Amino acid sequence: MSANAALRCSNFDERRDKAMALFAAKGFGQVSMRELAAHVGLTAGSLYHHFPSKQDLLYDLIEELYEELQATLDQGRKALARGKPALPAVIAAHWQLHAERGLQFRLAERDLCCLSDEQQARLALVRLRYQAGLLKLVAPQTRLSGPALTATGQALGALLNQLPGWLQGRGLAEDEGLRLMQSLLLGGIERTLKDAVI
Repeated sequence: MSANAALRCSNFDERRDKAMALFAAKGFGQVSMRELAAHVGLTAGSLYHHFPSKQDLLYDLIEELYEELQATLDQGRKALARGKPALPAVIAAHWQLHAERGLQFRLAERDLCCLSDEQQARLALVRLRYQAGLLKLVAPQTRLSGPALTATGQALGALLNQLPGWLQGRGLAEDEGLRLMQSLLLGGIERTLKDAVI
């Protein structure tokens, strides 16, 4: 990559981060494209060149988060390959991702409803794939099916994706917060899944 291309890429990432911070601070619906462009240091026309609408920008931010969530499952697979349980590794990966991308979690939780029906449907499929992969990883022999399986995946995903933000906002030391999250989740999840396996 040339120096100019690297600079353009870093400028774009910096502008995306600024846009995300503005959305998180004010709320997606309260930010106009003109305000967004001024906040990230672009003209409105230049911003439209990158994103046809602010919905497209929000969609990209949330989709990127969902792809990162899918990648957290790799940590569980690596733990299994080393002969260790997957769930503690998955919990730690979610904790770290939340520390790195807290604003994106906030946007995904609060502003998903601002996307078009088509965008929401596409993200719902990505989220379902993540939840199914999560269950397959931590409870490969579950006897749950149908609505119970779907509800379990949704609940497990919600706990993993919301608990870090709540705990990280309580003034706990990093390692203390992670240990508390593991303590809260491991017992309850493992017991629930143990009762639902063959």
